This record gives sequence, C-alpha cells and structure tokens, in this order.
Amino acid sequence: MSELSPCTGIVIVAAGSGTRLGLGTPKAFVTLAGEPILAHALRSLTGLPGRVAVTIAVPPGDASSRAMAEELAQHELVPLGEKLAATAIVDGGDSRHESVRASLAALPEHCDIVLVHDAARALASPDFFARIAGAVRATRHGIVPGLPVIDTIKQVDATGRVVNTVDREFLRVVQTPQGFPFSQLLAAYRAGEGETTDDAATFAAAGGTVEIVPGEASAFKITGPEDLRQAEELLARQRGNVASGPVTPGPVAPGPAPSPGELRVGVGTDAHAFDVSAPCWLAGIHFPNERGLSGHSDGDAASHAMVDALLGAAGLGSIGSVFGTSDPQFQGVHGTVFLEATRELLATKGCRIQNVSLQVVCHRPRFAERVGEAETVLSASIGAPVTVSATTSDGLGFSGRNEGVFAIATALVAVPASTSTAARP
Repeated sequence: MSELSPCTGIVIVAAGSGTRLGLGTPKAFVTLAGEPILAHALRSLTGLPGRVAVTIAVPPGDASSRAMAEELAQHELVPLGEKLAATAIVDGGDSRHESVRASLAALPEHCDIVLVHDAARALASPDFFARIAGAVRATRHGIVPGLPVIDTIKQVDATGRVVNTVDREFLRVVQTPQGFPFSQLLAAYRAGEGETTDDAATFAAAGGTVEIVPGEASAFKITGPEDLRQAEELLARQRGNVASGPVTPGPVAPGPAPSPGELRVGVGTDAHAFDVSAPCWLAGIHFPNERGLSGHSDGDAASHAMVDALLGAAGLGSIGSVFGTSDPQFQGVHGTVFLEATRELLATKGCRIQNVSLQVVCHRPRFAERVGEAETVLSASIGAPVTVSATTSDGLGFSGRNEGVFAIATALVAVPASTSTAARP
C-alpha cells in the first residue's frame, strides 16, 4: 500500500502494574481465558480498514513484558498482513500520560489519525475500533465513546454530606479507544505541561473539539478480580461454552438471555427534507459540505428507518412511540444513539437482532465510496450485520427533485416464542 493512503496509528497502553488484581503480574499480561489480556486487545485491531501502525507501551525496564509483547504482536497482528505499516514496543512511564506521550512519538509521521486504547479494555470489538476511526476521519474531531450513567449521582462535601444531586442526563462513562487527528494529538501531548485524566482532556486543553459517541458494553475495563471474572464469562458465552445470551457488564443493565424463539421480520421507512442550516448525517456517518436533513434529532432517515424496522419486528412499537418526536433530550442526537438504545431495549425483552438490510433513496449525498463505512458504523451500533445500498428514484417524487432523502429498512429479529405482537414497552 502507498504511504499516501490513510494510516491509522494505534497506541495500546499496557504499562499498568495490575496491583488491584493482586496476581503479581502486570495487568496486560494476566491470563484471561488461557491467554494474556494483551492478546485479546490486539485482536480488536484486525477489522480496521487501510494501513495500521501499532505502538505498545509496556512497564518500563521490564524485559519479560517487552519480550512477551513483541511475541504477541508478531502473532496476533498477522491477520493485518500488508496493511500493517509498523510495529513498535516502547517503555511506558510512571503514569498513563507519560506512556501515551512516548507511544505517540514512536508512531510514523504519516498516520492521519490515532486511536489510543487501554489494553485493560480487552474485549472491545473490531467493529467498535472501525466505528471510532471512521468518525474521526469524518469529523476531524476528537471522538470518545461513552455510555449513559444509569445510577443517581450525588455530590458530597469533605464530611460525606450530600450537597447536590447531579443531573445524569448530561453525564457519560467514557471508554477507549479514543480517536483523534494524529498531528493534533501529538502536538497536544508535546505542548501539555500538566497531566490529565484521559487523552480527550489533553486534546481539549490544546483547543481541540471532542465529541461523545455511543460506547460498547463489552469495552469495560478489567481492574479488579470481579472484572476479570466478568470477562471470562463473556468470552465463554461468545465461544459457546455456556448458555447463550448477552453479558452487559458495567453501567448497562442486563436483560434476560434471549431464547431462540421465532424469527420475525420488521419493515421501517423514513423521509426527511433537506435543511441547509444543518450538518449532513446519514446512515450513521457525516457527509461534509452536503446539505443536512431536517428533524428534531439529526434527521438521519436511514438510522430512523432501521429503528422502526427493529421495533416492528420485536412488536415494541415505533420510534415515535418509544422515543417521542419532540423530547428535549433527543434534540440534535445522532441516529446511532437511537440504534444503540433500540438494541438495548430489544435485549431486555429477550430479543436478538439477526441482520438488517437498508436502502437509501436520494441523489445527494453520494454513497458509492462510503457504503462500507456506513455498514461498519451501523453494524457496530446494533451488534449485528447491516447491509447498505443506495439508489435514485429516476427523477420521480421529492427525492427525484432533490428535495430530501427516503430510506427503507428490513430487519430480522429472533424473539422469544411467548412474545405477543401486542406487547409494548
């Protein structure tokens, strides 16, 4: 591949001591399902498009950890083939901030974006990485995945007395990978004088813009023994060693394990007119320099059609009945947020999404070069395969007059046999 083609830099922070696990081994090299945690983390990189350059920060002065990291990188990154532009193992620092700074300096200068990831979030999916990378390239902003806070949060004083109840609507539990334009993050770390709690804070302190996108439940952080047990259980379920059903550790509440039940089909449609004052978001991706779509949220007709198809297949209503059409909390929200919420709702009802087929009818924006990116983003949002196609209406109707966008989606969902089509959340 040419050095002129996009290259995603990856920083894997694997320099933690693992003290809270209490196993006497640096965390990234603790065994998870028979393999080091770092091995699982490296497998998440294999779904990234284009060239990839990887830097791994290991405990400073630890020859054993360095040797193991080198061996794991050689083995686990083989699927990248000729896409792997470079690999480096560096000594981390006394803090995460220092480890990231050293890792960034070791990446090739021709990287256009960089994803910074904690090895301890070892079960983040390949689709999750691809979605974050795509969002950075689309917006040129810092992109941070986050999950809604579902617990009530209290602010206390030094004595432990409650002084305030925090509005959780505007709070998110952030995860990694966090993605950024490479040159901007590198400059931010070089210029930063004080340490911050994460890469997004360093980027923002240097004047960068940071956006939150939906996180992924499986990207939880392995910190203590209970987290390690959760990770073991999740891997066992994925490999079919125990009864099937989703495990949703962290702040996402688990629902009942889905039974095979029945396969049901749902169809959803949506249409939005163009709005020149809005940014253009369609099928979960941003189209710069295109007219946006009108709507209370971001007007993403494709994502909204998918939501209706999924809810319809599960017998759970429609996007209007579940989310409303004027709720202030959804003003300007991206379509992928609705898809993530729909996925979680279906899981709580014991439903499992099988796949979605989506077709977008429009003259603009043009999809041909970005269908793959849309499929990656949408598939990650619902945790199941999504196929995307685009067509025109041969000059007929409002889309033929280039006044807006129409989308139609068909979803296949496995629902428990006892589910009634009359059921509503």
